[in-house]
Amino acid sequence: MKFGIVVFPGTWSDRDCGLVVEQLEGAEVEYLWHKDADLRGVDCVILPGGFSYGDYLRTGAIARFSPVMESVGEFAARGGLVWGICNGFQILCESGLLPGALIRNAGMEFRCEWVHLVCERADLPFTHYLQEHQVIRVPISHGEGNFFADPATLSRLEQRGQVVFRYSDERGYVLLDANPNGSAHNIAGIVNERGNVLGMMPHPERCADPQLGGSDGLLLFQSAVAAAVEALAS
Repeated sequence: MKFGIVVFPGTWSDRDCGLVVEQLEGAEVEYLWHKDADLRGVDCVILPGGFSYGDYLRTGAIARFSPVMESVGEFAARGGLVWGICNGFQILCESGLLPGALIRNAGMEFRCEWVHLVCERADLPFTHYLQEHQVIRVPISHGEGNFFADPATLSRLEQRGQVVFRYSDERGYVLLDANPNGSAHNIAGIVNERGNVLGMMPHPERCADPQLGGSDGLLLFQSAVAAAVEALAS
């Protein structure tokens, strides 16, 4: 199977994701430049972290107009797996592939630390190696990770089960003190209604090897690989 990792000017987490995919999962990686319109037959697209186009105007606001994003949108509409991490999540929201927006952290501080996430959906292509209510430890690194949506949108996300990860304590309790950025409802990651487009602020690629301080993030990559292989076999 093949992962396509999109590279924008200012992207810096592309090689981190590629390392996990190639060396730890043994899958093929295709790096897709932002001007590419051809996704080259990939089975899963990753929009990695960074500061696409320097985050001018607004995070992800310029990247959404890149030629590659039109192809990513068409790929997602056909049911292809799309995974946005940090800046990638911001781009997915700006592109309309996911609802809501990521705004400045509460307190206006850049937060770079380890957090706990509780998994609320273990039936997705990105999470089926996890269990519902399982707590994982993953690092964050962002200044605009505060998930915001109007009350109606938040209500739909909750009612339709589109919240995948919430910031929690180590026991899985969703508390205000466990929220590092002010995100509504402690939301750390959401999925589209179809379940094939995931956006999350924490960085699983940074905790896919025990030498990095933890390996919980590897469970998400293993899930995505298994889902793509299953789709190819069907």
